[in-house]
Amino acid sequence: MTVTEAPSLPRDIGGKNVGRPIDRVDGPAKTTGAARYAAEYPYPDLAHAALVHATVSRARITAVDTAAAREVPGVIAVLTHENAPALKPPPAVSPLNLSTLVSGTSVNYLGTDEVHWNGQPVAVVVAESLDAAREAAALVRPAYAELPAIVDFTAHEDEAAPQKGNMIMPGGARKGDAEAAVATAPVSVDLRFTTPPYNHNAIEPHATTAAWDGDRLTVHDSTQNIDWLRRHLALRFAIPLDAVRVIAPYVGGGFGGKGMVWAGTIIAALAARATGRPVRLALTREGVYRTVGGRTPSIQRVALGADADGRLTALVHTSVTRRGHVGGGPEQVTSQSRHLYDAPNILLEQKIVELGLLSNTPMRAPGESIGTFALESAVDELAGRLGLDPIELRMRNEPSRNPIDGKRFSHRMLREAYALGAERFGWSARTPEPGSMRDGRWLVGMGVATAYHPSLQFAANVTVRLSADGTVLIRCGMQEMGMGVATAQAQIAADALGVPFTAVRVEYGDSTLPVAPGAGGSMQTASVAASLLAASEKLKRSVLALARRTGSPLRARRPEAVEARDGGLWEKAGPGETYAAILARAGREHIEVAVGADRGVGAAVGQARFMGKVLLDRRRWVKAACGAQFCEVRVDPDTGEVRVSRWLGSFDVGTVVNAKTAASQLRGGIVMGIGMALSEETLVDPRNGRIMNPNLAGYHVPVHADVPPIDICYLDEPDPTMPLGLVGIGEVGITGVAAAIANAVHHATGRRVRDLPITLDRVLPG
Repeated sequence: MTVTEAPSLPRDIGGKNVGRPIDRVDGPAKTTGAARYAAEYPYPDLAHAALVHATVSRARITAVDTAAAREVPGVIAVLTHENAPALKPPPAVSPLNLSTLVSGTSVNYLGTDEVHWNGQPVAVVVAESLDAAREAAALVRPAYAELPAIVDFTAHEDEAAPQKGNMIMPGGARKGDAEAAVATAPVSVDLRFTTPPYNHNAIEPHATTAAWDGDRLTVHDSTQNIDWLRRHLALRFAIPLDAVRVIAPYVGGGFGGKGMVWAGTIIAALAARATGRPVRLALTREGVYRTVGGRTPSIQRVALGADADGRLTALVHTSVTRRGHVGGGPEQVTSQSRHLYDAPNILLEQKIVELGLLSNTPMRAPGESIGTFALESAVDELAGRLGLDPIELRMRNEPSRNPIDGKRFSHRMLREAYALGAERFGWSARTPEPGSMRDGRWLVGMGVATAYHPSLQFAANVTVRLSADGTVLIRCGMQEMGMGVATAQAQIAADALGVPFTAVRVEYGDSTLPVAPGAGGSMQTASVAASLLAASEKLKRSVLALARRTGSPLRARRPEAVEARDGGLWEKAGPGETYAAILARAGREHIEVAVGADRGVGAAVGQARFMGKVLLDRRRWVKAACGAQFCEVRVDPDTGEVRVSRWLGSFDVGTVVNAKTAASQLRGGIVMGIGMALSEETLVDPRNGRIMNPNLAGYHVPVHADVPPIDICYLDEPDPTMPLGLVGIGEVGITGVAAAIANAVHHATGRRVRDLPITLDRVLPG
């Protein structure tokens, strides 16, 4: 992959470490192989497990023939619904307990004779070796009494029901009479778009190593939500919460697929309890497709009306998505359409059809990634009808307040992001007519689209310890999936406490640490940073109080007159002392503070108060990351081959903590969006619900040759309502990507592709 380094606009953010492109602290461990992932922890007498998957969509299991499997040398046990230990079923979803959302499905794995989707685990083999387990699993023979199943999404579009909103994900919205306004608009478009199902393909497939010690369970799992997994396991196995330990210091990518608890994790712990042995269950790539949810397909309608000057008079955006009968949440497909364009008449509707398929689950920027494809493609088509430059049309309809409800934007610099991106990309060289740009035999096209993703924040618990040698230890049970969380939080703490970056150490990835929110929704960095900044302030006050009692030069100074720098506390224009000197005089080896209560009643009360504050904040402000995606493609006019030849992403993502990891996150999202636009598609057999391409041979993710030079720039301007001005980076990078490519293909060829992926047959005329 070729990338170009693109430093952000210079800005003094008041710190020595925040904003710098500091190398990741976990880099050496990962590059040398010292980092251990979930399937790499050694245990004495470790056994290996392999799943047996149902080959029908809806059925009752009438018998399971395990005789041949049990004869395979090395097999320890074959567990089915007939002999597996009983578990409590997954808890019902409760709005008062968000951790109930963590169950990937409502199925009680190996605790029922019902089959709910093609691929559901119906047995597990435990053996001395992985080879033996897989050989035996292939010999298990379930028999079924099949039942009727509805599995064809497109055929059942008309059966979709309106999606209900909740406090996290709203449903529909209405302002004015958008349908009438579209019908009477001087210029309008009314278009249908479709996106296929997508499946997760993290570099580390899901894996679990589970070990019991009496009634205490230790699980090494590739999870992006340590606390919710721990709570779920305690409920399912009916053991105290403190009897469960989840360890996940390194996770090889998640993107939403590891945010829920799926069958492999539960069955690994179940098998370990049944056999009395530590058990490892590492899913094959096909096993991930069969048992871990992916992104829902969508059918979308976008209708836009405008006057002759390009001022929007109406915006209609509707969607139909799917969920399984046994779970899966909706996608907020119309989310960005609530916020991006200043139309007096808006209609947003989201509907869901339930099918006999595996539950869908969050996938990078759920909702907005596929929603921006439809909306931003439609805006481009409207610009063509109006004879306007696509950027000019967007800027003419840039709102000053949220279009739906008039809320203020906490921070929005989309105009500036477009201006910066257009200049760096060379947008002015684009000729407006489709098919008017060539490079030899290649047709050349330029496309643009808006990126958008809401900003979230949850409660986080943190302890900070300052030692007499001047070092700082941060402890927080946050998740690391490749984003560089320990590096970012160390940078924040170093500036907040005035110590060198190298003096800060971060412990994370373990449920014995203070509880942190899951890594999802682009919220982890801001959530932890808020508590870390509060803890740092609390620590400085504690040190100052200690200094006052021990004859320090700071003994008469108030907190507001003192600043943290040079490894200690100092008057803003006068003397002070190092932390080491203050602690040494007091005879203290360290001083520690905590923010947040993560145990017992205090935890529930604290979480409720924090969520109340978050909801109040959301009623006042609309918070989001946004940006502009600029794309250049080359299209072979004879074969329809599409090559993305150049990319620039220009973003408004608030304060950037680490220039290197931020650019990497944004590039990663763009690469994922390129796959979504051009090659990725889960093929589901409409007769039986079976995924037909459950591997990387049939499901095509982008490879190095598919990825162009990617230039990243960002404004680096803080959101004043967020901790340290952070907004969130992990998900906004994928939004708008598919639309930018589709718009560029149209500019190159005159062909408008409204159904993803953009394959050869859809580009060639015919």
